[in-house]
Amino acid sequence: MRRREDRRLRVVTLIDNPDITGGGERMAVTIAMCLDPARFESILCATRAVSGEKFDRELREAGVRVISLDRRSKTDISAWRPLVSLLRRERVDILHAHKFGSNVWGTVIGRLARVPVVIAHEQSWASAEFSRAGPRFRAFMDREVIGRGVDVFFAVSQADRLRMVELEGVDPRRIYVLPNAVSAVPPTGHDVRAELDIPPGAPIVGTVCQLRPEKALELLVSAAGLLRSEFPDLRVLVAGDGAERARLEEQIQADRLEETVLLLGTRIDVPDVLAAVDVAVCCSNFEGTPLSVMEYMGAGKPVVATRVGGLPELIEDGVHGLLFEVRDATGLAGAVGELLRDPDRRARMGERGRERQRREFDLDSAVRRVEEFYELLYLRTGRSRREGWTALPRGTMHVP
Repeated sequence: MRRREDRRLRVVTLIDNPDITGGGERMAVTIAMCLDPARFESILCATRAVSGEKFDRELREAGVRVISLDRRSKTDISAWRPLVSLLRRERVDILHAHKFGSNVWGTVIGRLARVPVVIAHEQSWASAEFSRAGPRFRAFMDREVIGRGVDVFFAVSQADRLRMVELEGVDPRRIYVLPNAVSAVPPTGHDVRAELDIPPGAPIVGTVCQLRPEKALELLVSAAGLLRSEFPDLRVLVAGDGAERARLEEQIQADRLEETVLLLGTRIDVPDVLAAVDVAVCCSNFEGTPLSVMEYMGAGKPVVATRVGGLPELIEDGVHGLLFEVRDATGLAGAVGELLRDPDRRARMGERGRERQRREFDLDSAVRRVEEFYELLYLRTGRSRREGWTALPRGTMHVP
């Protein structure tokens, strides 16, 4: 795409809450931070106030401008005025919304403000089943509002795309699968095992996630109870925080697992935590393509994961780890125990996972794909033609 020397595409990333612990939020913010500053001006709009840790420092260092709407409720329509004003005043070229609520509002507001390119990005279609609005309302909005109003509707897995098409009726021509991705971050060398006073040689199982109901961490606690008789020194590390913490603490105490299951809270040294882990776990009721699992793979750890959503697309059963059925604590315990008994198999699976993450789920490659989408979609617009932008040979990417 040929561009004027003084003209960058102005991109607004729209998200509900730039929480540092949410996978979908992390992906949205990371894309905004990693856009090529020579070609894109990046603005991030958060629609609600943030209660936990956020990405302020990283955004500032990356040169991303941040605006906050501080929207108090779903019916607070007036809170959207600063965004509408920004889109019109600064002639924003691309509005890229992430997750269902922002997808809906971004589609409507983007079109009303005549933004040339509007993109919706769904992080986990399966969450519709558990949303307060219910799957029927979600399907209607995805099909009739978002699916009809956006230029591209990103799905993070083939499984999500299939469900969006077959169960929601979204036009398949609008959907493009863009898996999430992570960068390889080496550990700092901090000894988490020593920090937590874990005996040398004790097996360690770990997971990194927000403590939310859909993460089904009660299964991991139950599995720890099943495994403790065979592995008396077992430690299960849970890095993250959230609304389920109190309930998990009650379960751990009731099962007398206080020395076995350790709730670490939010950690900023996740690579160091993963370095101490022998087997990584994702036991969610539903997932798209979780960043945490990609981080496990990048750290060279075998993964035991639920056979749901996009997880089988990440973890091939018996190759990069083992899969078990949803809500099956016995199956989870069996898979973890199988890997704890076989260090050589763990090492082989972990190395294959590392190789696959670097080859297929690399952050730099993912951001370059998004950038190419931005440019190719903008090239189709009337504003682009009026400004005299022309195509240059780039790649063979097909844009819906």
